[in-house]
Amino acid sequence: MKTVIFYENNPEATMEQFMEVYPKHQENEERCLKTGKVIGIGPFSIPGEGAMGIFADLESAEDFVKNDPFVQEGLVAKVTYRQWQDELL
Repeated sequence: MKTVIFYENNPEATMEQFMEVYPKHQENEERCLKTGKVIGIGPFSIPGEGAMGIFADLESAEDFVKNDPFVQEGLVAKVTYRQWQDELL
C-alpha cells in the first residue's frame, strides 16, 4: 500500500537553515528516487507550509524520513505517515 508523508516545518527554522541543509536533503531524495519507490515529493506552494511525499510503501517512506537531514537537523517539527489506497493503480 502506498504511503504519504507530511512534513510540518519547525516554526523556529529559517529558510536560510533549510537552504544550508538542502544539498544533503537532495542527496537523500536522489538516493530514494533511484529505487523507484518515490512517486512524488516536494514542498507546498506557500513557503513554510511544509512538504509531502508519496512512496510505494511504508518501509520506503520510513527509510527516507530516517535519512533526511531536514529531520535530523530539527528543521521538521512533525512527520505524519498516512497509508493510502490509490484507486488509479
